[in-house]
Amino acid sequence: MDMRTPLKRVRGYGAAGEGTGHFWTQRLTAVANLFLISFFVVLLIALHDEPYEGVRAAFANPLVGLVMGLVVISVCVHMRLGMQTIIEDYVHGGTKVALVILNTFFAVLVASASLFAIVKMSFGA
Repeated sequence: MDMRTPLKRVRGYGAAGEGTGHFWTQRLTAVANLFLISFFVVLLIALHDEPYEGVRAAFANPLVGLVMGLVVISVCVHMRLGMQTIIEDYVHGGTKVALVILNTFFAVLVASASLFAIVKMSFGA
């Protein structure tokens, strides 16, 4: 006796089984962002009147560079997951897949450019 629903028997349909991971990753990055963005705001306030050399000196501290790298990674992952949810919920048709792909490429581009700037500042460019 088969207890599955007709929809479950159809191959390629139904839940993909990735919703829980997406949910927990988004919540984890949200909690991490509370602390990381707080560090970023404090650093921003501390460096708001500093000249370029002062900002470079602050980023020369390995702790500042590391935490700023974590800020960028956490924010970009959270941004990608949030936009993916919005796209999947509100966009229908063939453009959905293209927008999800573009969303991922955009998040990687933003993270790459930001991490490059942080590394360049940290190692004294």
